[in-house]
Amino acid sequence: MPISPMDEFLAHQTSETFDHVATSDKNFYDRYYFNCHPSSDELFLVTGLGQYPNLGVTDAFVAISHGTDQYVVRASRELGSDRFDTSVGPFRVEVLEGLMRLRVVCDPNEWGVAFDLTFEGAVPALEEPKTFQRQHGRVTSDVSRYAQVGTWQGTLEVGGQTYEVTPDRWKGARDRSWGVRPVGEPEAPGIKVKNLKEGTAGFFHNWLPMQFDDYMLKVQFDEMYDGTRTVEEAVKVYNLGIDKAPEQMGRPSSTVKYIPGTREMESAVVTLENPGGQPVVVDCTPLRTVYLKAGTGYMPSDGWGHGWYQGPLVVQGMTFDMSTPEERLKWAGLNETLSRLELDTGEVCHAMHENMCIGTYLPHGFETPDAMG
Repeated sequence: MPISPMDEFLAHQTSETFDHVATSDKNFYDRYYFNCHPSSDELFLVTGLGQYPNLGVTDAFVAISHGTDQYVVRASRELGSDRFDTSVGPFRVEVLEGLMRLRVVCDPNEWGVAFDLTFEGAVPALEEPKTFQRQHGRVTSDVSRYAQVGTWQGTLEVGGQTYEVTPDRWKGARDRSWGVRPVGEPEAPGIKVKNLKEGTAGFFHNWLPMQFDDYMLKVQFDEMYDGTRTVEEAVKVYNLGIDKAPEQMGRPSSTVKYIPGTREMESAVVTLENPGGQPVVVDCTPLRTVYLKAGTGYMPSDGWGHGWYQGPLVVQGMTFDMSTPEERLKWAGLNETLSRLELDTGEVCHAMHENMCIGTYLPHGFETPDAMG
């Protein structure tokens, strides 16, 4: 149990040194996530960095939808004992002011994707409802998370172009999450095979941090194959400097129209309820999507997944052609969809609608795992 710089702080939660977490579950993780856009359909950037203490791995990625391509750079290394070291290859994350300002960097590299960006929160960081799920007696999800929308400043290079990122129009969201969820190399499925055979394995997921001028509308809900809801949140959080308490916005729901032959959103309508009981309707028009299945590790492919051991240090870059429906269909799954969001009051913003519908999902007529819209 080697000591590390974190052990200097009076913050221990167990009798172990900081390089050991309280559980021995291999699926424990600790992660940063960020997205960034210019309040238009020009491009969409998603980046993240995670540590997996019980797997001895840390990794990071960036994926940028630009033109008809998705550019990915990713890196993985052995974690070691110093969890203050939030760097992986060309990537690093620096906390400049806790819960408010963070710097995210990808140094110049042979793949022509680089950035030096500083995020500043526009609203207080919002603690989300805890996600907990047990399957066949085993805890499969036990996650704490907070989310925040804000502005970006710095520089970005992608696709042979350089962008000056300024906070007047470059916006986005971030989250911090930690706990237990499936990471690392896959285990034998065991009794979970029963769910696949019975057609009871499925998941519908929506996560929308909507950034309007004076407030964030934060919506999340997850459902099982039959529509049973496992987590939900709908809250209005006012910008810093506006002296108003957060407002609960009822039980969120959505109506989704899928692109024919896919499970990718063509459009969606999200319905909330304001504190007075009146419905609040949000029309969602997709603009461009970062497909997290393509190279990032969120959905493992080509031997790369979150927490998968790659060696002492491995850095890779790749470009995915997303110009045709056939290519996009290969990578659809967990979709980070930059969207134009319009309230029934006429207010408009650009923000992400993270969406996933996999396996059996009866409410949308997907009676088998391979059914399409």
